[in-house]
Amino acid sequence: MHYAELHCKTNFSFLEGASHAAELAEKAHALGYQALAVTDVNSLAGVVRAHMAAKDLGLKLLIGAEIVPQEGPRLLLWATNRAAYARLARLITVGRRRAPKGQCLLTIDDVAQHAQGLIAGLVPPPQLLDGPEALQQAVDHAAQVREIFPGRTYQLGEISCGPNDRRRLAEAAAIARQAGVPLVAAGDVHYHSPSRLPLHDVLTAIRHGVPITEAGEQLFPNAQRHLKPLPEIERAFADYPEAVARTLEIADRCNFSLDELRYEYPEELAPPGLTPYQHLSDLAWRGAKKRYPQGVPRKVHAMIEHELQLIQELRYEAYFLTVWDLVRFARSRGILCQGRGSAANSAVCFCLGVTSVDPVRCDLLFERFVSRERDEAPDIDIDFEHERREEVLQYLYEKYGRERAGMTAVVITYRIRSAVRDVGKALGLSLDRIDSLAKSVEGRGEENLAQRFAAAGFDPTTDLGQRLIYLATELLGFPRHLSQHVGGMVITQGPLCELAPIENAAMDGRTVIEWDKDDLDELGILKVDCLSLGMLAAIRKSFTKIQQHYGRSLSLASIPEGDPKVYDMICKADTIGVFQIESRAQMNMLPRLRPRCFYDLVIEVAIVRPGPIQGDMVHPYLRRRAGEETPIYPNEAIREVLHKTLGVPLFQEQAMRLAVVAAGFTPGEADQLRRAMGAWRRPGVIDQFRHKLLAGMQERGLTEKFAMLVFDQIRGFGEYGFPESHAASFALLTYVSAWLKRYYPAVLTASILNSLPMGFYGPAQLVRDVRKAGVEVRPVDVNFSDWDCTLEERSSPGGRRQGEADRYALRLGLRMISGLRKAAGAAIETARQAGPFASVCDLKRRTRLSRTAVSTLAAADALASLCGNRRTALWEALALDDEERPLFALLADNEPPAALPRAGLQEETLTDYVTTGLSLKAHPISFCRRELDRLSVAPAEQLAFVANGRFIRTAGLVLLRQRPSTAKGITFVTLEDETGVSNLIIKQAVWEQFYTIARRSQAWIVEGKLECKHDVVNIVVSKIQDLTHRLRDVRFRSRDFQ
Repeated sequence: MHYAELHCKTNFSFLEGASHAAELAEKAHALGYQALAVTDVNSLAGVVRAHMAAKDLGLKLLIGAEIVPQEGPRLLLWATNRAAYARLARLITVGRRRAPKGQCLLTIDDVAQHAQGLIAGLVPPPQLLDGPEALQQAVDHAAQVREIFPGRTYQLGEISCGPNDRRRLAEAAAIARQAGVPLVAAGDVHYHSPSRLPLHDVLTAIRHGVPITEAGEQLFPNAQRHLKPLPEIERAFADYPEAVARTLEIADRCNFSLDELRYEYPEELAPPGLTPYQHLSDLAWRGAKKRYPQGVPRKVHAMIEHELQLIQELRYEAYFLTVWDLVRFARSRGILCQGRGSAANSAVCFCLGVTSVDPVRCDLLFERFVSRERDEAPDIDIDFEHERREEVLQYLYEKYGRERAGMTAVVITYRIRSAVRDVGKALGLSLDRIDSLAKSVEGRGEENLAQRFAAAGFDPTTDLGQRLIYLATELLGFPRHLSQHVGGMVITQGPLCELAPIENAAMDGRTVIEWDKDDLDELGILKVDCLSLGMLAAIRKSFTKIQQHYGRSLSLASIPEGDPKVYDMICKADTIGVFQIESRAQMNMLPRLRPRCFYDLVIEVAIVRPGPIQGDMVHPYLRRRAGEETPIYPNEAIREVLHKTLGVPLFQEQAMRLAVVAAGFTPGEADQLRRAMGAWRRPGVIDQFRHKLLAGMQERGLTEKFAMLVFDQIRGFGEYGFPESHAASFALLTYVSAWLKRYYPAVLTASILNSLPMGFYGPAQLVRDVRKAGVEVRPVDVNFSDWDCTLEERSSPGGRRQGEADRYALRLGLRMISGLRKAAGAAIETARQAGPFASVCDLKRRTRLSRTAVSTLAAADALASLCGNRRTALWEALALDDEERPLFALLADNEPPAALPRAGLQEETLTDYVTTGLSLKAHPISFCRRELDRLSVAPAEQLAFVANGRFIRTAGLVLLRQRPSTAKGITFVTLEDETGVSNLIIKQAVWEQFYTIARRSQAWIVEGKLECKHDVVNIVVSKIQDLTHRLRDVRFRSRDFQ
């Protein structure tokens, strides 16, 4: 017997399908099916994954969808060829574009307009037909569909091994006979194995928003919606053997494969009379003359020629022109941008102005970006200011139209917390219990679930506990819904909706295709990544302020290079606010690596990554850099690859070159190795290259020991390592931001505060840091503050000439006030142009702010220039009337303010933190200092003078919690008190022992062993105590990273 399954949902039929596409394909292949159709509900979101899995197995895949019109029967539509597939994708687009995100509204007329080339299958009703009228209605629907799909309509007969199977098949046969359409067998498959029924029950309960116990008839009565063995199918359809044979008839008629999709890039950017290649070549050579005004060096000339030839051969010239046009548009609007990633390997991108790093000077490898042998499209990432990227995206929509441009999707999958929440609801747990259990777990995986639940007071050994753990684990990685990529945009020459369905995004003004970046990569479809970067916004704002206040015009290219004072600051780890090197791990590395030039910064950016750490590359490099160890190069070719990094491969490009010169890989094979290194979330992918790498190196006379060392280092990149080109692009921004911090600290801090959220630190730490640098910081005040933080001229005592760093004070902006709307800030700025405010009533009258808004200002102590203190301001704000009473307002202006006593310093400070996230008056921990002294708790500033290895206590607000994937369960925490910060190392056993405090408390007392290495002080914690209650339970927000 031969059979093809025609009706199969994957888990991209969200909350309906209970198996991954790969699981279904593998099971169908193992059972000997001739073909498998993927028919997700109103969607093609899962077809690329199914295509990849089926192709690897040699299983024929039918591309289709289950279409649900608003009236009439459910239909399966299968694509017979490329044109039919285009109509199916367009049909789904029609339904999704007219509906809110996640929904699809289609009519039978829509189906009729897109029917050509598609085969239709009528899905039988879920229940038995209720009498002759219901049968006649089903026959009428089938006849209507037959008219739309003449000669291409089938009635499905489906069985589920229930008591009514024979009757259901008889009804389907009757509908088919009376409507004049053939009967075909199908399985209504929702999962690959019967073992998935419990998970399907959970998905059904989630979909309907009820516990399983209340789902009733919404649940399947048995576990039979799975891929069945062929003998079982033969027995079930014994009375209708021709229905089974017709599955092959349909499979034979459907000959479309996703491999047939031919992606064409828009070519309209070339001016009349020029081909895209000619235009790109002209732009590249003109750009080269600008980049090299003294003449294009011979090496650069050769590199540009080589790249242009390869770009033309691979037909990527239109793609490069699109990226150039994006950058041109952004700069015409004054939007700072910079290309990064593998694009920084390209001399053409450098000459086009897309990237800022000279790839020839840095000796970067173009084949890392575009290669004749690689079966993968180039990927150009461009960072734009995060606040203005939307302008760029809308430019693309406007230029190419929504028919030809769309955002790439991101598949949002279940992680452990969301899985626990949804499964808990399905199992009927109380909301309080669910919240407690969800907060007890962390991360992506299911490690220690039983232990976490037990700590939260829930017995994991009960039947309910075991079901929750099993089902939550099963649900991990399942798609929940589609979201939009942070910036990936697909642009096509023809209609994009004939390539993949398009739907509305949750954000107004955006549309999204159903495929994610991995789907696009698999099919060789180009995308442009318009990414956002907060530091670019902060740098551009800094340049604007420097021009405004100092009269100095700056750009990324004009910042003075190699300034020793900048590198001195970096070596001291004085890098709060500096791009990429402000994290705890980077700050610990800086005094050890001691960067003194730009390439040192490239290494610094790249070395604190999981790849180099897992490959044991960090310590050998540092030892060799310190002169404690001599690099060994087995031959000159390897020396050529590794000499810049002292014999240690720190970058992906070096791993590729090593594979070529040491193991005999072709450039294309080396690129496959790069792709394996890029699959860092899929363990073991690099291991498939082990034999070829080891054998190739030994054949070329290298020792087995050296070969194993190199392989282990390359395997480390499977845990995420940086390309050198990417690190170089980031290092440029690192240096620029460090230069701004060194020479214009007030400017940089104001610009970062005006660009939050970004970076590792909140406003309190940024302000504290800039004050430490000698910058005066002034509080928020309605008579002086704009919405943004600004600079104010400082007076010069005794006529003393001030330097650039202390010439201006930093005035905090109204944006710092929690709960104040930007419109209120604009109203204050506008009204103040007529003069300062004289009173609270004057403020309200001229700005027309609500009493609530004025009270918000008063609570933040932003009315000090009007009332003297916060309590008085609040009293006057609360006495305001929201109705306009001009006469009484004038009388109120003449009424003296109430004289209320100022609050105590602790209350003032804590209220500042509540309202603005920081205080210029004091630090909250200072109010605990007397008690902390009594407990022998050392201030942070004293830790540098404590003997190495001594047990010590310290305390502070929790600023950061960070657990990198390479840390083997170790969590790094930064505490802050009134004197500085302390760095903590918390091993997993200690973290588990004090889990609730460690996860939720906002202020700690810790004790542990002090470690000092390379002037970096850490405390290895053995005990944690909660200090939050001493701070009147005011919430301080930490920044937590995993």
